[in-house]
Amino acid sequence: MAALLVGAGAAVAWSALRRREGGTPVHHAGRASRNARVAGLGARVGTSFALHQARRAFASEPHRQELDLAHQLRTAEHVADALGNMKGALMKVGQMLSYLDDGLPEPFRDALAQLQQNAPPMSGELAAGVVERELGAPPWEVFAEWDPVPIAAASIGQVHRALTHDGQTVAVKVQYPGVDEAIKADLDNAGMLFAGMRMMFPGLETGPILEEVRARLAEELDYRKEAENQRFFAEAYAGHPFIHIPTVIDRYCTARVFTSELADGVRFDEAERWSQEERDLAAESIFRFAIGSMWRLHVFNGDPHPGNYLFRSGGRVTFLDFGLVKFLTPEDVYPLRRLIETIVIDPDPAAFRRTLEDAGFLHANASMTDDQVVQYFRHFYHFVLDDHSGVLDEQYASQTARKLFQLDGAGDAGVQQSGNVPPQYVILQRINLGLYAVLGRLRARAPWRAISEELWPWVNAAPSTELGRQDGAWLAGRTPVPAD
Repeated sequence: MAALLVGAGAAVAWSALRRREGGTPVHHAGRASRNARVAGLGARVGTSFALHQARRAFASEPHRQELDLAHQLRTAEHVADALGNMKGALMKVGQMLSYLDDGLPEPFRDALAQLQQNAPPMSGELAAGVVERELGAPPWEVFAEWDPVPIAAASIGQVHRALTHDGQTVAVKVQYPGVDEAIKADLDNAGMLFAGMRMMFPGLETGPILEEVRARLAEELDYRKEAENQRFFAEAYAGHPFIHIPTVIDRYCTARVFTSELADGVRFDEAERWSQEERDLAAESIFRFAIGSMWRLHVFNGDPHPGNYLFRSGGRVTFLDFGLVKFLTPEDVYPLRRLIETIVIDPDPAAFRRTLEDAGFLHANASMTDDQVVQYFRHFYHFVLDDHSGVLDEQYASQTARKLFQLDGAGDAGVQQSGNVPPQYVILQRINLGLYAVLGRLRARAPWRAISEELWPWVNAAPSTELGRQDGAWLAGRTPVPAD
């Protein structure tokens, strides 16, 4: 979903319009109005960018820099405000763009960074109204204490601190009224945007991809599904030494209200300033959770972004937000294993290409040799191809994004023409466009190949780090949750 929604939605993000009524943000516009706004976006973005480029072409180098900066600042402020008020799927695009690629202009990234966890919140009265409709009474009656000021606000809901009548401190996520209609409208427009992506990537089969995106976002809108997902992960990682999943408080959960224990820890921006050792431990924990869950449990939590972690020292990380989760079948997982086997463990270019084609990542008529196919895809396995390539930094994350968007050279034209994303793997693109960006922000260093060999079940290597030893001891002392 990431490569596609971000690519298709970037133009929408850059020119979304602000709408206010009486100074209060409107969290959901009518569908006709919203559709009309999106329909005219392309022309406005194209005109603005064309004028900027024309002015730049006739300017001296110092003046070009001034023009670029002025253009970036206007765009940044516009996007952050517009996405913050529109909410819905377009704001999720903005969240991702804010940390995705260091190739984005810095003011643009800074303004969008607000959307990670500090989006403009809905009023306390609106939030209380949602709680009353969902739980049968206003929040100050449902809970012993209720803080009307949210502690976090994001694309679909905002989080309030509360105290239950039995003395437990909890985090209560309240869904924005009307956000379901807003996202449906965004997805109606996504068909048009995906058609534009098809022009850039002729091999892309956009219909099945769009249906997968619809299905996953529909699940994300139902907080009962999120509660189910989080219970699964909490049980799977119960008692883990450094991976923590907050307990779900079921009696306060409905389709639009989700309640869990309130977790402790520092936010991402503070963890970024920690020592190299602590950042490395935090990054290793995130990697082990994301990749280990996929291989051990056949499930992937599809929303890795900086606002979804709380950090404590020693690599202890609390993972938040389980609305966008993909459960994989053994049939889904097997091609991913074969790709690793044929490009990392026992390189075989012909077998690697056949696996890509059989799984639907590459059409059989691609005008590329086997070696050219491998040359393109080696980048995505770079950090596990070399035992000594122990750094996952922002440069790698940026190069990965550019590789997926075909921005790093004409040598990848064959993949651009014949590459595809099978729908069952759409959410997994968040590894390339989310997980690596997060690890890059932490400037993470670790023996990634050795850690991966621990997590690959068919290799099952001995622990290579202290966190690996802790994880291994935990696994040995419990009955693992079987993969479906």
